[in-house]
Amino acid sequence: MKRIKIIDKIGTKFNVGNTEAGEFSYPKALKSIGKDIKNYQKGTAGAQHQYLDIRFENERLAILVECKNKFSNWDKKKIQKQLQDYVRYEKAYSNKRIVAILAETQGDDIWVWYGQSVIIDDDHKIIEETKLKTFEEYEEICFGKVNDKIKIIDSIKTLNEKLHSDGVNEKLRSQFVGTCLLALKNGLIYENIKETINPKTGKPLKAEDVVLNNIKNILEGLLTKSGSLNKASKLAILNNKVLDDQDVQSLTYFELTDILKFIDVNIIPYINDKNTAGQDLLNLFFTTFNKYVGKSDKNQAFTPDHICGFMSKVVGVNKYSRVLDPCCGSGAFLVRAMTDAMDDCDSEKERHVVKQEQIFGIEYEAGAFGLSSTNMLIHGDGNSNVVQDSLFNKGKWIENNDINIVLMNPPYNATKKFCDPDYAKNWNSKKKEDPSKGFHFVEWVAKHVSPLCKMAVLLPMQAAIGSSSDVKDFKKKMLDNYTLDAVFSLPIELFYPGAAAVAVCMVFDLSQKHVKANKETFFGYYRDDRFTKRKGLGRIELTDENGNSLWAKTEELWLDLYKNKKKMPGLSVMQKVSWNDEWLAEAYMETDYSTLTEEDFQKVINSHLAHLVKEGYVYEN
Repeated sequence: MKRIKIIDKIGTKFNVGNTEAGEFSYPKALKSIGKDIKNYQKGTAGAQHQYLDIRFENERLAILVECKNKFSNWDKKKIQKQLQDYVRYEKAYSNKRIVAILAETQGDDIWVWYGQSVIIDDDHKIIEETKLKTFEEYEEICFGKVNDKIKIIDSIKTLNEKLHSDGVNEKLRSQFVGTCLLALKNGLIYENIKETINPKTGKPLKAEDVVLNNIKNILEGLLTKSGSLNKASKLAILNNKVLDDQDVQSLTYFELTDILKFIDVNIIPYINDKNTAGQDLLNLFFTTFNKYVGKSDKNQAFTPDHICGFMSKVVGVNKYSRVLDPCCGSGAFLVRAMTDAMDDCDSEKERHVVKQEQIFGIEYEAGAFGLSSTNMLIHGDGNSNVVQDSLFNKGKWIENNDINIVLMNPPYNATKKFCDPDYAKNWNSKKKEDPSKGFHFVEWVAKHVSPLCKMAVLLPMQAAIGSSSDVKDFKKKMLDNYTLDAVFSLPIELFYPGAAAVAVCMVFDLSQKHVKANKETFFGYYRDDRFTKRKGLGRIELTDENGNSLWAKTEELWLDLYKNKKKMPGLSVMQKVSWNDEWLAEAYMETDYSTLTEEDFQKVINSHLAHLVKEGYVYEN
């Protein structure tokens, strides 16, 4: 296919060249952002691999096309290595998702690579890609459709109702369905199963028991294959707490197969875990399902996946990161960090190291520990270093693993049982819940990780305001030893329909004291993430008229403001602060009055009235 036809097919409006010939010069591109191509060249590439034939891009995707007259005229390994060089330069230049293509100009053959890492070799080539697609089609492959997320959430709601009618306890549902999902993705056969004889006991084995045993065998095989050091404890939890639970054991074969069939037909087809879009959907599945819990658990704050992704980008997770979530819950932060780190890899060997040696999690509660293990297994076996324990027992373990990135959302109202014993023993006897609002978890972890570590943590707004003596004490401890790099005020109902807490994201640089750093802190007023509440489904992301996510553009703006420390009225401000100040954008930000409408005033009045009614200051007649 001629060069001009390639451009027409993929999309002229996305074609970007920076030379007179229309090629894309990576030395020139990298120089424009203050980088030298020599720092990214490997082996014998030298000056010969610097000019890509055709490049396409938008705000989140880059398509790289290198043309050859006929593949048969070239050494396959050499031209694949050339394309790998361009992929490496592109990662250094744009940090966008990448589709890499080798295309014939005297024929119609194409070789295509995309997905995690974009490793250019025969093993990772997308065999089914034999014809060029449009830019929009490649974009859909790499990012998926936002509507798929809505279908997943609709399906979860229906599945929750089905499990309720089948008598499966609400606290068990997420882990049970996750376990079923994992087994189905690994070849579980559940239809047309007949009663058989148990070879161990010689007694009849019902069809439903055969299916459950098959699930157990698949789980054991996966944990063995992954090399998990705590395989026995994970199997015990998944078996004893899930598959051997009375509610699951009481399911008839019809009920069990009906559940498995529903997951197989209505959820798995929308999940492609080979790209980030699919992994987003998997996390959405876990976090959404965990919102269907009883009132006693409504204070749980499951971090939405898009916020996990944003925080991972804020701290710059890459293939060299050693990431810890010491309160890992369902594993959403760990999955996102593993995904982002593997996207930065150049080889399968590097990806293996990330999964096995660079992702660390701690979870106290057995059910959540099992859920995080399942979640990590579904996303590619990165579960070896997820352990069940109190983080306050794992100080040496954390220190020995040389952590340089922390992503966490600690409990905000933990009882003494879950808190640092040395801190809890000094509580006022009247206090039943953590008076630091989760801050003491953050300060304790900071003392046990590498001094070169960056931390991005979610805490309630009370921790940023610091009106109580306990919170002020921990704010002072943090600034006496570390730098407050940024604070983002996040959407008011971020955890809806779970916890009601209003959260902020704090970013700490542990390399030096705040006073010594002597710099302004970035404050972002990031309240509007372009999500909206949808009854029964939680918060759903909005789209434009073409079905494209508005969150993607919002995240790009948020990251640009933060990384370049830009001030923007209504969105961001830079301010020097001490431990005694409020750590909120609202306290220092200029208001962009030009954007205010009558509706904004009405919302504030309505909100204030609702607060007065709730607190008993105003009574309805």
